[in-house]
Amino acid sequence: MSFARINNVTLHYRYVSGDGPPIVFLNSLGTDFRIWDEVIAQLDETVPSLCIDKRGHGLSDDAPITMELLVDDVTALMDRLDLSSSIICGVSVGGMIAQGLTIRRPDLVSGLILCCTGAQIGDTDGWNARISTVETDGIDAMSDAILERWFAPTFRSARPDELAGYANMLTRTSGKGYTGVCGAIRDTDFTKECEHIAIPTLCIAGADDLATPPSVVKALSNLIPNATFEILPECGHLPCIEAPASIANTIRQMQARLG
Repeated sequence: MSFARINNVTLHYRYVSGDGPPIVFLNSLGTDFRIWDEVIAQLDETVPSLCIDKRGHGLSDDAPITMELLVDDVTALMDRLDLSSSIICGVSVGGMIAQGLTIRRPDLVSGLILCCTGAQIGDTDGWNARISTVETDGIDAMSDAILERWFAPTFRSARPDELAGYANMLTRTSGKGYTGVCGAIRDTDFTKECEHIAIPTLCIAGADDLATPPSVVKALSNLIPNATFEILPECGHLPCIEAPASIANTIRQMQARLG
């Protein structure tokens, strides 16, 4: 396991060196970087990759959370590892962090893969209600509803053991970390900034995603000049878990596009 003290926070990460542009994987709310394992397993072993547990998630510290700080943590770790011109692959809030990273430090990014995310996700009332519930009753009180938004019906019915495991990942997330990221999402709108992203971008939606429906991802792709848009059938909010082969193939498409 690897840890780094970044911005006065201890972050847990995994970096595998290799040849070519690095792939940086950024996670969703309530998960840790293990959600990318099946994607990485299907890539060429020589591809360098970086996975990070954001603040309040996985084995990283609880700490104050804003979108600016989440972006700062990734940029600082990439600088420490001397990574640049990377392909950033983010899901949900990880996709928002990827947008912020590209806007702030374009030198670090050569291509974007934005999965089940938007320039803005949800609304203030919805996020405040979720924060209030978690602060009062804990994540357990919302876990069933969250899992329904994460996974397509076919996954929930056919893969109950995995569903139970991901429920554990969710409910064992720090309450402060979870609500802190909820607040960061609530306070973020990259609508204007996305119009200035000028690198190859692939936007991926899950047909059965209830958290960021295809219409949200399509709206994001429309904001980013020359972005492409794809819908994965029978897939919910976490295609890295439900459709890892498709995400690995998307990464290969981006690698080929970048030459």
